[in-house]
Amino acid sequence: MNFFNYRNGELYCEDVKVRTIAGRTGTPVYIYSTRTLRRHYDVFKRAFAGTVPLICYSVKANPNIAIISLFSSMGAGADIVSGGELFRAVRAGVEGREMVYSGVGKTAGEIRSALKNDILMFNAESLEELDAVDAVAGGLGLKAPVSIRINPDIDPRTHPYISTGLKKNKFGIDIRYARDAYVYARSKPNLKIVGVDMHIGSQLTDVSPIVSALRRVLGLVRGLGRDGIDIRYMDIGGGLGITYKDEQAAQPDRYAGAIEGALKGFGVKLILEPGRVLVGNAGILATKVLYRKQNGTRRFMIVDAGMNDLIRPSLYDAYHEILPVIETSARRFQQDVVGPICESGDFFAHRRSLPLLERGQMIAVMSAGAYGFSMSSNYNSRKRAAEVLVDGEDYYVIRKRETDSDLTRGERIPSFIKVRSTDA
Repeated sequence: MNFFNYRNGELYCEDVKVRTIAGRTGTPVYIYSTRTLRRHYDVFKRAFAGTVPLICYSVKANPNIAIISLFSSMGAGADIVSGGELFRAVRAGVEGREMVYSGVGKTAGEIRSALKNDILMFNAESLEELDAVDAVAGGLGLKAPVSIRINPDIDPRTHPYISTGLKKNKFGIDIRYARDAYVYARSKPNLKIVGVDMHIGSQLTDVSPIVSALRRVLGLVRGLGRDGIDIRYMDIGGGLGITYKDEQAAQPDRYAGAIEGALKGFGVKLILEPGRVLVGNAGILATKVLYRKQNGTRRFMIVDAGMNDLIRPSLYDAYHEILPVIETSARRFQQDVVGPICESGDFFAHRRSLPLLERGQMIAVMSAGAYGFSMSSNYNSRKRAAEVLVDGEDYYVIRKRETDSDLTRGERIPSFIKVRSTDA
């Protein structure tokens, strides 16, 4: 459920007209609903009431510090994958002991920063990473808390680009060699083994692969116990999917029941890393129609947002519902909704039945709260969109639209190049 609805033929976010927000900020603009964010977190948390897990919001899904801070105020920690996400989480008020640090390529500087912020644990993904964490921790005179991310070789049945739990994926350590990896970690003087981690993919609509993977990893936990390696935390990652079109997304209570059933008898603290399921349907991208044209039998609606703003359709051929901001009885046609980027892959929809809108009218690209702004770029030297958070009748610009000067911030022309003009 979300709080984007039509009233008297006009699209609202909670109690504010989308048109009103776009009038102030311009387009394209990302708009998020606080009520939806709160509701999604509450539903997810209540589903796991029996185990009281640590819920670490997956910052990569939507890294705006206002969003991170909102979840933190409700009791969430943070799942981070970079030094930049650590910085954001700290700025948003997340305590270090409520952070888990995932990712295959942590640098020595990032490891050092995480240790200084006293994070809960590193989810290590290779033996050489364990060496690096041990070395940095030793230099600081600390014991680094670690878990090892296990690759259980389970097919998550999702898009191959967001599948992470198969042997061919770059993530984690093959479960066949996991016990040896833990024995290796135990030999390191500056490491403290505290957990086991897994994450098999994103946009998962069926809980059975997650449960299969968990049962396989719990078999490892039993073996580690026999080796004298006690596990305190079981991090099962995130990845629970949402409905973009007609997917039958697994409900949090069913997901929780399956996970809690598998964990019976194990004295471990559960860690969850939800991202998309919390923010995906809590945001939209509002964009304006620039032009319309027809090439033979193909009709095109050209809008002022592009693949640099929302890359999911281009990257994954992902479906996003598209709605007119003002409902209309205009005749519907099969149309390609495309942006201004100089790439044929710059599209939001192909052959979608939509009303024939006039120039200047707006559409809303729905379910854009996750992996929307977070994957945006300045390709074609386009300024990144503004972000707005709505709370009832009020709304707040939580990221200003970039300016021309933002595009060249940090760039310098070396002295050997003669600048012809500085008038621009």
